[in-house]
Amino acid sequence: MKIGLIDVDSHNYPNLPLMKLSAWHKAKGDNVEWYSPITSGYCDIVYMSKVFSFSPDYPYSINADKIVRGGSGYAIKLVDGVEVYDKSADIDLPDGVEHIYPDYSLYPEMTKDTAYGFLTRGCPRGCNFCHVASKEGQCSVKVADLSKFWRGQKNIVLCDPNILACSEWKNLLQQLIDSKAYIDVNQGLDIRLMTVEKAEMIRKLKVKAVHFAWNRYEDKDIILPKFQMFKEVTGWGYRKMSVFVLVNFDTTFEQDLERVYTLRDIGYNPYVMIYDKEHTTGRDDVRKLQRWVNNRRIFRTVNTFEEYRTGELR
Repeated sequence: MKIGLIDVDSHNYPNLPLMKLSAWHKAKGDNVEWYSPITSGYCDIVYMSKVFSFSPDYPYSINADKIVRGGSGYAIKLVDGVEVYDKSADIDLPDGVEHIYPDYSLYPEMTKDTAYGFLTRGCPRGCNFCHVASKEGQCSVKVADLSKFWRGQKNIVLCDPNILACSEWKNLLQQLIDSKAYIDVNQGLDIRLMTVEKAEMIRKLKVKAVHFAWNRYEDKDIILPKFQMFKEVTGWGYRKMSVFVLVNFDTTFEQDLERVYTLRDIGYNPYVMIYDKEHTTGRDDVRKLQRWVNNRRIFRTVNTFEEYRTGELR
């Protein structure tokens, strides 16, 4: 069979489902290639994968007997200004495809000496701004061992939504420690679940930095002691610890500023993420806040947002 692949979001980040589909079809002896309306000609099947809802759909005609569209980008709909995940509009990979070793040759530059994958799926939080619970379930469960997608690469990008919520967290963290590879938990770690034991294991990971999140302002009294404990146990400085700060969702601008200042004061690097950035009309403040905070050099030299905003207007 002739198989075509379309990464609808572009090629700026490896698309794991397409990498697994490619490996599965190649194992069957099928011919797999990136689909092009000019050079590909007829294909038996074309797989289209889209992660982000804001990515425009593929604009060209497709010459194929069967077209399969999947991914969160096709299932996330805007309802009354809120993004809603429609599971019926998404497609789960069959077990034989889900657990196959990915075809890293699809993205040779981005996956050079780097492995991508999930050890766990699901998250117990069910946050309104996140689709993980509706997509993967409101329980973090182990879905693979590290060997399923890692074969000695120097870097591992872990895509798990909440590995610390999994009952097998200790075994999974130990696998990452034993790999001696650089670990990037790209979805972050849940600071609300942090314990001294977990912090001690995370300290043994080979990381350039770890990421947490303070998205719900009302979690303040729960997470600040956890942040303090983690810093004391690891002994790490702010360059190695960053915290995602969600804005433009359900907080006031004053609460956004408070989180940013507080994190900086206790020795963490805040990183502002704008919810539904495409619809921030009249919210120039949040865009300016993001520019100030996420430029590390400016953020560490300009002490307050008011100073930054005043300087920007000159």
